[in-house]
Amino acid sequence: MAFSFRKRATASVGLDIDGSFLAAALVDGGSIGRVASADLDAGVASDGEVKDPSALSSALKELFRRHDLPRNVHLGVANQQIVVRHLDMPLIKDEAEREAAVRFQAAETIAMPLEEAVLDFQTVGASEGPDGVTRERLLVVAARESMISQLIAAVKGAGLKPQGIDLNAFALVRMLGGGAGSEDTGGPARVICHLGGVTNLAIAAGSMCVFTRPLRTVWSAQDEDAAASLAEEIRLSIDFHMAQPDARPVRQVVLSGPGAADGRLATELGSVSGLEVAVGDPLGELGAHTVPSHDDPYRYTVAAGLALGATA
Repeated sequence: MAFSFRKRATASVGLDIDGSFLAAALVDGGSIGRVASADLDAGVASDGEVKDPSALSSALKELFRRHDLPRNVHLGVANQQIVVRHLDMPLIKDEAEREAAVRFQAAETIAMPLEEAVLDFQTVGASEGPDGVTRERLLVVAARESMISQLIAAVKGAGLKPQGIDLNAFALVRMLGGGAGSEDTGGPARVICHLGGVTNLAIAAGSMCVFTRPLRTVWSAQDEDAAASLAEEIRLSIDFHMAQPDARPVRQVVLSGPGAADGRLATELGSVSGLEVAVGDPLGELGAHTVPSHDDPYRYTVAAGLALGATA
């Protein structure tokens, strides 16, 4: 299966395979129909990668059987096997020529053999130069094919049918970047930091993801130093973004994920960055009222965003 941002369907189940849990969200017609989650045994998945495909297949099969979920799923990825780069190039209208030009330029900037990778891209901006030539700025994503293949094999082993693969960062921006269809008015950007099995940082201009990276530090409520070290890594990532050409100033950081409600990180990050730090509504405009009272709505942000992208 090709790595793709563009797969579309009328209804889809977004599936988030976190390091400690599975989360599935069915979205149909722009609203959540059903959610389900289950704890995942240690060692099945870690650092955003599948470590025990057989165990993952068994866990997925049980989750979908127990909650009678549809078998078509939209997957997300976030790990160190993914490279994200910006490219600036003249606008090429012919799609085949454009794709060839992107691959040629990507080969020079991505430290990964492209014959071992799946690659996709999307436009994040365009401008007309003084010579009258329109140039576009692209967000290019490359992922190791072996990592993608292992994920797909584990999902298919559960009897599920993968319909597409997306970046978890894009799912976060759909849910928390300002609302579905938010216009990019040229104003400040919003940083979204998801605290899950992988600490995933995304920067959004309106509803468009313009920068993303997985962070090295994983949030742990038991680690007394986690707030300080993670806050510093987030600050450095924001500084890196701000050093890029035409970078938007950042006004706000939104925390999401199961660790978001812990106030220590918000306090520490606000102190070291000088930015407003808020905990996001876990399901954005879709609302958390669809989540059973005994469940944690912060588990479902990525899953719902994946499903929402598949139906857009």
